[in-house]
Amino acid sequence: MIFAGLDIGTTGCKIALYDESCSLLNTYYKEYDVVHNNGCHEIDFTDVKNGVFSILKTAVDNYRIDALGVTSFGETFAMLDDNDTVLAPSMLYTDPRGKEECAFLCEQFGEDTLTLLTGVKPHPMYSVAKIMWQKTHNEDLFAKCKRILLGEDFIIYSLTGNAQIDYSLAARTAAFDIENKRWLNDVFNAIGVDVSLMSTPVPSGTVAGNITDQVKKDLGIDYDITVVNGCHDQVAGLIGSGVFLTDQAMDGTGTVECIPVILSEKPSDTAFYKGGYSVVPYLGDLYACYALSFTGGATLKWFRDNFAELETAQAEQSGKNIYAELDKLVKDMPTGILVLPHFAGAATPYMDNDSKAAFIGITLETSKYDLYKALMEGTSYEMLLNFNTLKDQTGDIAEIRATGGGATSDVWLQIKADILNTDITALSCKEIGAAGSAALAGTALGVFGSLNDAVHLMAPVRKVFSPNEATVPIYRELYKKYANLYRAVKGL
Repeated sequence: MIFAGLDIGTTGCKIALYDESCSLLNTYYKEYDVVHNNGCHEIDFTDVKNGVFSILKTAVDNYRIDALGVTSFGETFAMLDDNDTVLAPSMLYTDPRGKEECAFLCEQFGEDTLTLLTGVKPHPMYSVAKIMWQKTHNEDLFAKCKRILLGEDFIIYSLTGNAQIDYSLAARTAAFDIENKRWLNDVFNAIGVDVSLMSTPVPSGTVAGNITDQVKKDLGIDYDITVVNGCHDQVAGLIGSGVFLTDQAMDGTGTVECIPVILSEKPSDTAFYKGGYSVVPYLGDLYACYALSFTGGATLKWFRDNFAELETAQAEQSGKNIYAELDKLVKDMPTGILVLPHFAGAATPYMDNDSKAAFIGITLETSKYDLYKALMEGTSYEMLLNFNTLKDQTGDIAEIRATGGGATSDVWLQIKADILNTDITALSCKEIGAAGSAALAGTALGVFGSLNDAVHLMAPVRKVFSPNEATVPIYRELYKKYANLYRAVKGL
């Protein structure tokens, strides 16, 4: 039996195929365009569908797939007419439209009321404000709309004819009651939109059905593929990394660093959400909470591009990884330099788009390699700041499971273990989101007794990094200064 995970992103889609022993058989990827024009940020879901069908066709040409789990990015939605044709390009979460509509909803229901119901502080990035914008500004077009689908349920509907969306992705609309797991009818009534246009909410791992006869024909196959609801991509990462307990967290370090944690109950204090934290339903009665930094791996890329041109050229010439080569050049002890890593503004817990990066503590003895290590330290201090902010909700975190490009750097992982004074478990799986949705598919078909059984095989541990007793006390004192750094430089 072969099961697969489909991960639909904003710039491309990827499928990962596994056999019953959870060996990764192959991956396929297809890129599509995002359009930035006149301040609008849009994606065409027709392109997304074509991309998905392209890699799925390639996959079934080489393997017989029994089950497919579908995961996607959030917020952005497609509008379909009664012929299932995409009516218009779709606004991405970064698109600025929807501010007035968001303000209207806050006036109607109250910001705090909406926040506690939906698990997110109202913001134009979420689907509901943009749905209202489309209805207000494209009235004739919206009148033709028969379905509103986000990425996961759009592809599931295209494959099976059944429109169902998992709870975690539904929560990214900001029009979903995350505790009672249902659409907020009053919100849809207020914006004049029939809630029946939305897909049916279901738990992650719910079977949506088999692919239609037309899809079989398009793919050139004569057998069934069972399609399973995955989840929002960040939740898929949590599942794929094996984070199922409230004392665990995930550190997903790519361009952006996302550090989701698990909560046993929905936070009921509105002050919690003002720091930019958002909460979505997770597995069972648990919740996932998103904390993030806008610049994780992006800080090291900035250093590479501006301060390591010679080292980069040498690494490329010898076929080596530039970051691995730079890691060899840093000193063992803490640098003593404090870096506020707000190169693209501050995410949680400040949510300050105007914040800038700062380096504090540079001397004539500072080398550029000290700056390189200080960037890794700064992003790790920012992680600790978030964990400390969330501590009243999470308690102590006993293990952090690391994924993404940052999980390949032993130097960076040891820094994180020392600064957070917590074990960091590095996973060897690179396709963590696709692995999570594949695990949901395999478990739904009964291949595995539990998700934990699947993930244990699909995302094996590469190495565990434990805190270094010699450096932990030094970093503890430096963090006390770092905790005050943002406020110290904000006024400047």
